[in-house]
Amino acid sequence: MSGAPLAPIRVPRWPAAAGPAPDFATIRAEFDVPEEFPPAVLAEAERRARGPQLPELDATDVPLVTLDPPGSRDLDQAVHLAARGDGYRVSYAIADVGSFVRLGSAIDGEARRRGQTLYSPDKRTPLHPPLLSEGAASLLPDQLRPAVLWTIDLDADGEPVRVDLRRARVRSRAQLDYPAVQAQADAGTLPEPLALLPVIGSLLQRRAAERGAIELGTPDQEVEATPSGGWTLVLRGDLPVEGWNAQISLLTGRCAAALMLDGGVGVLRTLPPARPEDVARLRLLAPALGVDWPADAGPGEVIAALDPARPGHAAFLEEAVTLLRGAAYTPFDGAPPEQPGHAGVGAPYSHVTAPLRRLVDRFGTEVCLALAAGAQPAPDLRAALPDLPALMAASDRRTREVERAVVDATEAWLLRDRIGQTFSAIVVDAEDGRGTVVLDGLAIRGRCTGEALRPGTRVRVRLEEADVAARTIRFALAAPE
Repeated sequence: MSGAPLAPIRVPRWPAAAGPAPDFATIRAEFDVPEEFPPAVLAEAERRARGPQLPELDATDVPLVTLDPPGSRDLDQAVHLAARGDGYRVSYAIADVGSFVRLGSAIDGEARRRGQTLYSPDKRTPLHPPLLSEGAASLLPDQLRPAVLWTIDLDADGEPVRVDLRRARVRSRAQLDYPAVQAQADAGTLPEPLALLPVIGSLLQRRAAERGAIELGTPDQEVEATPSGGWTLVLRGDLPVEGWNAQISLLTGRCAAALMLDGGVGVLRTLPPARPEDVARLRLLAPALGVDWPADAGPGEVIAALDPARPGHAAFLEEAVTLLRGAAYTPFDGAPPEQPGHAGVGAPYSHVTAPLRRLVDRFGTEVCLALAAGAQPAPDLRAALPDLPALMAASDRRTREVERAVVDATEAWLLRDRIGQTFSAIVVDAEDGRGTVVLDGLAIRGRCTGEALRPGTRVRVRLEEADVAARTIRFALAAPE
C-alpha cells in the first residue's frame, strides 16, 4: 500500500453525555458474536499451553521486539531489522499458532466459527482462548516461544533477493508500543532492532507507489473511553511508525504469495484492479474538489498526496472507495487464480502475519512452511483451503456490522440531547438532495438532506433526529457558511 502514513488527526473529543452508556453487549448479541468459549475448547487450550513444542532451531540470539498498540497482549509479530551489505535483512517472527491448534481439534472448530478477533470498546472477543492468544502462544517479552521465523534479505532497492522460512524458538527482548516508538523515531533514539524501520519502511512505501499500490489513508472513527467512565468518538489516522511497520507485514505477505504461486497451492488475499471507468470518473471529479491529478500520475500516487483534513480531499477519498471493491480470499490448488493480485498492495499478497487474531493466517502459514521445506502441504490442510473464503467472509461481515453499529449507537447517544442545534459540517458525498456530512472538527458523520449539498463544501446543518434505539442520526441543511 502506498503513500506516507497519516499523522493522527487531532480533533476535539465530543463531551461525554450524561445518562446510561451505549449498550455494546446488546449489539454483540444482535450480531451473534460468540461470547464464552465452550468447556472442551478451554480444556484443550489448557493442555496445549502446558506443553508447547519448541522447535529445534534456536533463534533466541536474534534480538526481536514486538510493536503494537499500547496494552496489547495478543502479540503476533516480533521484528529485527539489520543492514546487510548494501541491502537489508528483515527477521520477522510470527506466533506459531499451528503448533498449538491442530486441524480438526476443538480449538480449530471454534476458531472457524469465530473467524477473527473482534474488538469492541468495552471488550475484546478473541479468536482463540486467552490462555493461548494472550499467553502461551503470544510473543510476550522475555518468554521462550515457538515461532515461524521469516528471514527476508532485501537489496538496496527494497526488493527481496532471498527468503528463508522455518520454525524456530525465539525470545522477544521488549514489548514496544506505537506512540512511544514514534517519539523515539522523532528524537532519533530508536532501539537497535528498529533503528532501520524508518529507512526500510519508507523504501518499501516508495516501491509500493511505483507498483501502483492504492492506500486510501482515510481516518477511522473510533469509540474511546473517557476518564469519567463514559464514551466518546475520535478520528484517528496512522502514525508514521505504524505505516512503516505495516510495510514489514505487507512485505512478508508478498513473499508468502510468491511461495504459494511457485508451489501451486495456497490462499491469496485478492483485489481486482480498479475499473477504468471508476478511475476516469474520479479524474473528472478531481478539479472540483481541489485535487491535483497530473496527466501521468496513477490514482495511488494522487491519493498518497492528499490531506484528509481538507474538505475537498476528504470528499475525494470518500469517492475513491470505489477503486478498492471486490476484495476476497482466493484459494487455489494447481493452476494459479486468473486474477492473483491485490490492487491495494500492487502485487500478489497473502495473509500470514496475524494468526492469533485471524483464522486464515494459520492456514496460509502452514502452506508456506511446507513449500519452503520443499514438501507439499498435507492433504487435510489442502482440503481445508476451499472452506476459508466463506468462513472469512462471514467473519468480516459480522465485524463490519458490529463496528458500524457501535459507532452509530455512540453517535446517537452523544447527540440525543442536541436535536435542533446546528453544526458546521463537511459534505463528503451527495446526490439527489441526500448526502453524508462529517461534523467539522468532530468525529461524527451522518446522513443529511438538502438540495444544495455539494461534495467538498462546508455547510451548516441542523440535527433533526438522534434515535439511540434505532442507532440513527439525521441532519438537514440549515444554511451555507
